[in-house]
Amino acid sequence: MTELIWEGKYIDGGDGKASRKAAPLRVALPFQTVETVNESAQLRQRTLDLFSAGRDAEWRNRLIWGDKKYVLPSLLPEFAGKVNLIYIDPPFNVGADFSFTATIPDNPDTDDDETTSFVKAPSVIEMKAYRDTWGRGLDSYLQWFYETAILLRELLAEDGSIYVHLDYHVAHYAKLVLDEVFGVTNFVNEIVWRRAFAHNDPARCGMIHDNIYFYCKGEKYTWNKVFQKPSRDYIEQFFDQYDEKRKERYARLPLDAPRHGDGGNLLYEWKGVYPSKNRTWAYVKEKMEEFDKAGRIHYPKNGMPRLKRYESEYEGTVIQDIWTDVNKIHNQSPEQLHYPTQKPEALLERIIRASSNENDLVLDCFCGSGTTAAVAEKLNRRWITADLGRFAIHTTRKRLLSIENVRPFVVQNLGKYERQVWQAAEFANGLGDKKPSLTDKRIQADMQQAYRDFILKLYNARGITGYVWLHGLKNGRLVHVGAVDSPVSVGDVKNIVAEFKRAVGTGKDAPATNGVDVLGWDFAFELNEVAIQQAAQANVNVKFLRIPREVLEKKAVEQGDIRFFELAALKVKVDVGKKSLGSAMSTSRKTPKVSDAGDAKKPLGFPKTPKVSDARAVMLMLEDFVIPPDDVPADVQRAIKHWSQWIDYWAVDWDNKGDAFHNEWQTYRTRKNPELQKSAAHTYDAAGEYMIVIKVIDILGNDTTKTVRVKVG
Repeated sequence: MTELIWEGKYIDGGDGKASRKAAPLRVALPFQTVETVNESAQLRQRTLDLFSAGRDAEWRNRLIWGDKKYVLPSLLPEFAGKVNLIYIDPPFNVGADFSFTATIPDNPDTDDDETTSFVKAPSVIEMKAYRDTWGRGLDSYLQWFYETAILLRELLAEDGSIYVHLDYHVAHYAKLVLDEVFGVTNFVNEIVWRRAFAHNDPARCGMIHDNIYFYCKGEKYTWNKVFQKPSRDYIEQFFDQYDEKRKERYARLPLDAPRHGDGGNLLYEWKGVYPSKNRTWAYVKEKMEEFDKAGRIHYPKNGMPRLKRYESEYEGTVIQDIWTDVNKIHNQSPEQLHYPTQKPEALLERIIRASSNENDLVLDCFCGSGTTAAVAEKLNRRWITADLGRFAIHTTRKRLLSIENVRPFVVQNLGKYERQVWQAAEFANGLGDKKPSLTDKRIQADMQQAYRDFILKLYNARGITGYVWLHGLKNGRLVHVGAVDSPVSVGDVKNIVAEFKRAVGTGKDAPATNGVDVLGWDFAFELNEVAIQQAAQANVNVKFLRIPREVLEKKAVEQGDIRFFELAALKVKVDVGKKSLGSAMSTSRKTPKVSDAGDAKKPLGFPKTPKVSDARAVMLMLEDFVIPPDDVPADVQRAIKHWSQWIDYWAVDWDNKGDAFHNEWQTYRTRKNPELQKSAAHTYDAAGEYMIVIKVIDILGNDTTKTVRVKVG
């Protein structure tokens, strides 16, 4: 067998064993649902009831934030052999990066349009992913691609198909990898997509096409005929006759065909004409009479009669392997999201229609702007899509919400489970023979201490001993390091504050200020306001900082790329019952209807704004949003004059029960409707006490949550 070899494909077997191919990581982790979107209270309760009864919940499409090296093996336990169609548009340009264009919306306090944009540099985690892919050039790319292809093949159903979208940089190498993984005999097509009309490339032909490789997994695979609309040139050339009666152009098709056998009842004289040698008519005489009566036969002055095919009846030609009729997205297109790798919906619609049926499962693990998920949703397919970029997940969420009657979907990540694997791999080292027994409490304590020392070092803090909740000291402030597998809670902060007060004046590790820095991976919904207020009452200044996901990446740590950012703060006014509710634009529990794929109208058909006398009515009004400036370029900070310019999107869970955030209402900026609605109202069906969670996503794709409790009667 002919085989493509690259550095890193084979590794030494050790102990005299032969070399073997390097295999992909196969750590299957549980997914965490961090948000449900567009799910009614009734559907939510039904899901909880099914879960309590030990039965499978109803299907929910999935939007997953995470690295595909963890996401794909984590999908295998549930979806191995069950995915009907895979489309991937992986990185294939050695000059590509993860930067994106972010928009600073208009300042609402001025009459002038001050909307502007800036390019957001990629995060450290995204740069690390790029280095993993291209760090050793083509060798590392091919290993990365090979491992991905292996996992995708395992996910694919026996009658499934995969489309891999590449360009000239790596397409010819990648095809050999796909041949090896899927089998040469399972190669179906190389599709050439003309993505641009013309390029003025110096000293060579203009490079205007991409390659899409289409493979199946087994002998049988789904294939639905998809027709390609002909060009005007084709119509002008072949539909060259005009029917005055129908006022329509038509083409002339043969009415005769090659003879098979003796011709049978297809061999007869028609209107004085007899088929030529070795040919018969294509239709029996009765059918010819039907055509003639309907005026469907063209009779030339001399020669064979022909069948009329009218332009309105012409579906086009069955798609060929060169696609020139799907154009790239122009700047004024309703689809345009200004996402660098965005592909036109027409391209994905053709692929999904051809190689899947309704309710089939479609997977894309490089979701980008969400084109695959959006088209699969519109074509009534189930879908799973994933991406490493936080902004990609936010862009996709907004895009899906702009689809009328979008089905409920969930936003997931691997969260604490990914961190647990990292912690065990990194900090169980050096424990000698004790390493296999990580359930031992002593081993766990040693591992926790090694983890805390590591985080404190990254934070430039000095470790301290003798405390349970206080772990370090920096610039006179004590430091708490949150666990990898649980969010920092209000109860944690109470314990931190109590221990802080006991630490005052106790020795060399006593605090020099009244400050505590709390470092955490995740934070409880209600933490930022409630905990800070409680700490302030005890005269303790608490600051919350997020441990960045980049900590998990050794390369980022080695390069000193780790930065801790303070949580953003959101101020919300809450009016309940008879207090003035203003004029809320919607009390929606549904998704806004839309005029096109990109822009939401004001919601239609929703419950009316609550009456001021309604004791179960609640109004939320955004009043301020403060984002720490650490991660924001100075010129962007200067361009923002009003707090609302930071906000791109916000959503509300009106009755959170301490589980995932349930997105029951949302509003967001779009290109056609860039103004941000700053209030939302809701009427509860029953009196009682409710926990409301508000989620804000800023223009960089970062989310901030706030919790308020209301009592309605």
